[in-house]
Amino acid sequence: MSHAPRTGADNDRWFHPFAAKGEGWVVEITDAVDGWQYTSLRVAELAPGASVGHVLTGEEGIVVPLTGGAVVETVRERGRSRTVLTGRTSVFAGPSDTLYVPAGTELTLTNDGDRPVRIALCGARVQDGTGGDRHVIHVPVADVPVELRGAGTCSREVRGFGMPGTLPEAEQILACEVITPAGGWSSYPPHKHDTDRPGEESRLEEIYYFETQAVGDAEAGRPPLTRGAERDDGLEPVGYQQVYGAGGRDIDVLVEVATGDTVLVPHGWHGPAMAAPDADLYYLNVMAGPGPERVWLICDDPAHGAIRATWTGQDINDRLPMGGVQ
Repeated sequence: MSHAPRTGADNDRWFHPFAAKGEGWVVEITDAVDGWQYTSLRVAELAPGASVGHVLTGEEGIVVPLTGGAVVETVRERGRSRTVLTGRTSVFAGPSDTLYVPAGTELTLTNDGDRPVRIALCGARVQDGTGGDRHVIHVPVADVPVELRGAGTCSREVRGFGMPGTLPEAEQILACEVITPAGGWSSYPPHKHDTDRPGEESRLEEIYYFETQAVGDAEAGRPPLTRGAERDDGLEPVGYQQVYGAGGRDIDVLVEVATGDTVLVPHGWHGPAMAAPDADLYYLNVMAGPGPERVWLICDDPAHGAIRATWTGQDINDRLPMGGVQ
């Protein structure tokens, strides 16, 4: 089979670079995007004392602190709740506590601290718009599983806060976050999940939300800065992501990514997500689909799947797991 070179022909459609919008929701990925159906992502930047609200209409959500923490107040027919999310200094400082919020809930996120906060609201379309008997669920950081996958240059750290084993109560949403140390490749071998094949592959669209840090930023106490923000040291920590077609459906995405950027994967092989040699790469994955079973099942691109066998006997990058201090 011939291999057509990637050109990034579909970058304009499926790559959403960060663009500063002031306070409130600075990133919004919803079904307003042509061809996008099952998942959503909203990211807020809040100054001390600031708040942002949203009503989960026809979708369930997970609140994920990225930089700092927040107070989350929820209102639904079943009652009100107030949850303090401790959060973390940076996505590279370790996992965070999170909050699952059922459909039909009005929520308000407030920065009650003295430093700026960046916080994400992941969403997935559901059949039961009332949320049914589901409850608001606080997942403490101690309950977030941290898994080290791959080996060598394919080492990565996966934090499964929103997967079925950690959050069995959700209806459709699947969410996790991945750390790739500088110079590493993750989401590799390239894989897909765009076809309903029970027991083998699940149909899921996927959002990749990225953050990056220059090597040494964590030790210097510097949180990730969004694309377009000038650093006093002149460094530009970036990574790269690709998505390409499978099964006769074309898609061609090949992009540089930095903090605040998103890549949408409606279908097709995706990976690698590549960290530059001088920058660590983080991504938040949000997945959902139309199927009745909430499950993450993938298949590898057969052109690259054999690489898994080469990991045997290799060490995992000794910088993982990254952080751990909340």
